Amino acid sequence: MPRTTEQNEALRSATRSAVETAAVRVFAHRGFAATNMRQIAAEAGISTGSIYRHYASKEELFDELIEQASRGLWAAAAQLATEGDPISMIRSFTEVYVADLAANNGAAEFYMMINQGVTSNTPEGTSPRLAASQRAIGRAFASLIARGQAKGQIAKGDSARLTAHYFAMLSGITTLHVAQGDESAEPDVDLILRMFTGGPR
Repeated sequence: MPRTTEQNEALRSATRSAVETAAVRVFAHRGFAATNMRQIAAEAGISTGSIYRHYASKEELFDELIEQASRGLWAAAAQLATEGDPISMIRSFTEVYVADLAANNGAAEFYMMINQGVTSNTPEGTSPRLAASQRAIGRAFASLIARGQAKGQIAKGDSARLTAHYFAMLSGITTLHVAQGDESAEPDVDLILRMFTGGPR
């Protein structure tokens, strides 16, 4: 029996999702320059010809992933800018991030792929494309820190520098997780938050 239009669309959507998941994995481990569509197709378990029905090139595929990253950063910035208890919001943000890593659902590879693209600006234009959303989340987080400091919840210090150190820590934890896999130590939310609370070391 021929597939219905809805069934065909569901199949196309599932294949695109599989391709994007595979691409994130390959880009994260090999880097953009060393990745080709054949490797992504193999990771996704489909033929190279099939992948080209959805994306004309690895540049187009990476472009879609960058767009998803930008939307995610804007959404996170908006969430951090809402009213709420500052230290509780920072804890919640950290717990979600750590839970994503522990779930091994591709989030760590996605974060690492974006970091690689930004720091190397490969392909060219990646850093500028994400700059505005990155600045937005940085400003929102720094503002959250400043509010926490005003309430006596967070240790004194330049909020922008604390923000930079926090995200650098998350980036390092992500890199170790991807590189070491199951052998990596599980991130400790309380340990991460000590940089803000000035708790015992």
